[in-house]
Amino acid sequence: MTKSNPEQDASFRLLSRFTARPAAQRRTASLGLSLALGLAPVLCFTIPSASAQQRGPVERVVEGRVMAKGDTPISGAVIFLKDTRTLAIKSFISGDDGHFHFGQLSQNTDYEVWAEQNGKKSKTRNISSFDSKNSFNFTLTID
Repeated sequence: MTKSNPEQDASFRLLSRFTARPAAQRRTASLGLSLALGLAPVLCFTIPSASAQQRGPVERVVEGRVMAKGDTPISGAVIFLKDTRTLAIKSFISGDDGHFHFGQLSQNTDYEVWAEQNGKKSKTRNISSFDSKNSFNFTLTID
């Protein structure tokens, strides 16, 4: 036969009363129960809101237009986006208005972007992981 501990019995009775209550009463009694059981540090824990959980990491977007020297949009140019750490390259073909778009890019990565058409190349533009912007808009000019 085991000896019962009066402190454990009192805690069990308090816990039993607490869990037998309706949910609304349990919420209002939780502070008293936490303090009675010596669980005050539990009160410091906060649960992030649902909207904060759904947001996830912020990602970058790079977009812009490919233009000829006389401000004429270039259709069909190939735009390259290079991850300078992994050397992986994504490409995009400009639309009729010269527009291009790269989305879902990491904030912790450096990138290079440039355009090419018919053997000619624009200047390379750099995006640093230290830049706090999340949206970049470039005009890439091919001579």
